Amino acid sequence: MSDSPVRRFSPAFRWDGVDALEYKTEGSAPFRDVSRQVLFQDEELACQLRYFEVQAQGYSTLERHQHVHAVMVMRGKGRCLVGDRVHDLKTHDLLTIPAMTWHQFRTEGPEPLGFLCMVNAQRDRPQLPTEQELQALRLDPTVAAFIAF
Repeated sequence: MSDSPVRRFSPAFRWDGVDALEYKTEGSAPFRDVSRQVLFQDEELACQLRYFEVQAQGYSTLERHQHVHAVMVMRGKGRCLVGDRVHDLKTHDLLTIPAMTWHQFRTEGPEPLGFLCMVNAQRDRPQLPTEQELQALRLDPTVAAFIAF
């Protein structure tokens, strides 16, 4: 990375000097066609700002954490499970995911769903649902249809 404080944006939703990374290690949790970029990570900031992109037909992992997420949709359309409700998302929508709340993102349509996600710089690892927790989530037919794999 150069000494410049500016990292230029490209129309492909990439930034100069920012690596496009795998979302997670394959096989560590169920997900499909997700990438991430860490845009800001500095000890002087108490947070990390990341950009995630979920390709058409893709989805993030169904998980929860001790930390809160602040999300802004940057491109595309999608849906997100937050707790026991499924929400439609479109460009520039803001979303708060409270601590210890199940959440998962999915695309809607042919365009990728891209969003900024701000989290604590120091945070816990994601927790995946147990079979019993999945059964409880599936009691609601809307949620069951959303999380079906």
